Amino acid sequence: MLHDVILLFSTYSRLKKIEILKAINLGMVKIIETDERITLEKQLDEDVGPIVVMNKFNVGPQEVDEFLQVFAKTTETFKQQPGFISAQLHRGIAGSTTFINYVVWESAAHFKQAFNIPEFKSNMAKVLPNTVMSPHLFKKVAVPGICVD
Repeated sequence: MLHDVILLFSTYSRLKKIEILKAINLGMVKIIETDERITLEKQLDEDVGPIVVMNKFNVGPQEVDEFLQVFAKTTETFKQQPGFISAQLHRGIAGSTTFINYVVWESAAHFKQAFNIPEFKSNMAKVLPNTVMSPHLFKKVAVPGICVD
C-alpha cells in the first residue's frame, strides 16, 4: 500500500514538473485555479456585473522588479479597454513575494473581451516562468448590517 502511494505521488510530481516545464518552454504563465470546482473559463461565460477579478501571484524573489514592470504594462493595456473601472496591487509583508491584485470591471463580458485581446496575451507571455498566478472572478455580496450590495 505504501509503495503504491509513493509511486502515485512520484507519478503525480513528475507530471506536474512536465506541466511546469511545458509552460516555461511555451513562455506561458503557470495558472492554478483558485476554486477547483469552478474554472476561470467557466466564470468568463457568466453574464454578471460588476465583477472583481482577484489574482494571487507567487513571484520568485529575484523576479519582483520584472514582475512589477509586466504588471504595469498589463494594467495599462486593461485601462484602455471598455468596462475597466480600477485596479490595485498589494504585496505581502515581512519580505513576502506574494502579490494580490484586484481589478474592478463593469461585467464579466468586459473582462473576457479584454482577456482575449492580443496585447494582453503578449503581456501574459512575458510573466516570468517562476511566477504562479491564481485568478478568480467575484461579485459583491450583501450581508445585512455589515456589507451593502
